[in-house]
Amino acid sequence: MSTPYGTILYFGVLLLFFIPIIVAGLLGKRLPIYNAFVTLVFLYFLFSANPVQGITFIFFVFWQLALVRLYFYYRQEKKQNHGGVFVIAVILSILPLVISKVVPILGDQVTMVGFLGISYLTFKATQMIIEIRDNLIKQYNAWDFVNFLLFFPTISSGPIDRFRRFKKDVDNPPSKEAYVALLNRGIFLIFLGFLYKFIIAYLVNKHFVVPLDIAITHNVDTTSLIGYMYAYSMYLFFDFAGYSAFAVGVSYLLGVQTPMNFNKPFAARNIKEFWNRWHMTLSFWFRDYVFMRFVLWLTKKKWFKSKFTIAYIAYFVNFFIMGVWHGLHWYYIVYGLYQATLIVGFDLIERFNKKHKFYPKNKITYVIGVIITFQFVCFGFLIFSGILDKINF
Repeated sequence: MSTPYGTILYFGVLLLFFIPIIVAGLLGKRLPIYNAFVTLVFLYFLFSANPVQGITFIFFVFWQLALVRLYFYYRQEKKQNHGGVFVIAVILSILPLVISKVVPILGDQVTMVGFLGISYLTFKATQMIIEIRDNLIKQYNAWDFVNFLLFFPTISSGPIDRFRRFKKDVDNPPSKEAYVALLNRGIFLIFLGFLYKFIIAYLVNKHFVVPLDIAITHNVDTTSLIGYMYAYSMYLFFDFAGYSAFAVGVSYLLGVQTPMNFNKPFAARNIKEFWNRWHMTLSFWFRDYVFMRFVLWLTKKKWFKSKFTIAYIAYFVNFFIMGVWHGLHWYYIVYGLYQATLIVGFDLIERFNKKHKFYPKNKITYVIGVIITFQFVCFGFLIFSGILDKINF
């Protein structure tokens, strides 16, 4: 039962522990001490199968607590704002994640440095440092930060919430009527997650992805590779969207409106719109804390006159880092660079079209755009899957 939302047993235990929380919510009350107890119980379930990862997790939490507290003291209480100190704080925050990515390449000690959810916890902690630097977080309480960092419904794979939004929900619990609406929505999302993850994703994986993977590994042919491309794309969406629906639904039962992660991504008419619909909390995190900051930095340095050149370089840096974050394998890095190439290419075409008007924007071109975007997206997922690393052409 160590994998969140992975078994029916997990949901049975979840329901058992959530009965008091739901009853309290319907009465317009909250149980902060009981919620903390439930968090500890489910963290125990998460790491009970691997105590070493559990110890690493504890050290990680204290590491981030110390970093955020020290940087808050430096920035808000000492009123200092040196860029070098900020960079060091960010590097130290992401250092455990970097080590967890590098060590597996050097040996088999992955369990000594990594644990399930380290990426998403790092995003939350680093976000705190950045927003303290930007003067967006002017008050700091260790309990609030721990509550945000260890919010167990999203701890393993997101969605990635923002501290100020999360704290607003915690500080302003919903009324009885509002909680009923959240409860209904949460239950709907949990059942939607069952449909996506345990039915559709399971069937696609069993009847298409696995057989095609085996067939391609033994004998490559174009038809099987194309079939695998579409099957894996569907599996990836329904599996991850199902997990995200579980996480958001359970959050709603706790009275916290964790943001959604997917918004009909395969209906996107272009690649930019796709990234505003796919894994949105991750996409927006990279947009706000990597892309925009890099754009501002390059603009300040004045190394390039064209704002488009600056944006295009920032896209490649942004998606390269996103690719490396997925793992230090060539196919993840190529996937990131591929996405950056698509976005830059689309922007060039859009700019050319504004000047020369070679295609109109209407319902027909909208549908054509959706179809074309879907093909490019699926090809990207074919790269991302790593299947090309298994076969000899």
